[in-house]
Amino acid sequence: MSIDRIRPGAWNSKAVIHGDMIYLSGIVADDKSAGMKEQTKQVLAKIDAILAESGSNKTKIVSSVVYMSDMDLKDEMNEAWVAWMDPDYPPARAGIGVTLTPGTLVEIMCIAVK
Repeated sequence: MSIDRIRPGAWNSKAVIHGDMIYLSGIVADDKSAGMKEQTKQVLAKIDAILAESGSNKTKIVSSVVYMSDMDLKDEMNEAWVAWMDPDYPPARAGIGVTLTPGTLVEIMCIAVK
């Protein structure tokens, strides 16, 4: 079975496809000066684009991990997430507080099917 890489870079690919499974790397916002809700919106838009390039979409996400630099901002992240997520297709999801690179408030990894 082949392995396809979406936007391979120096240290990772934005996504790796094996069979019908799509594994996204941790995706972060471009604008590090934005707040949690806006960074989350940026990340989710990037996820939409990577999934489309991979032949999928957000309704086919089966699992997601949301890494947050400040768990006190989780409600702001959830506002953006709930507005973006299709309520008929919620994925399994975990939220974890971690230390991220300076300015990064949220990083999201997903696994989806084609």
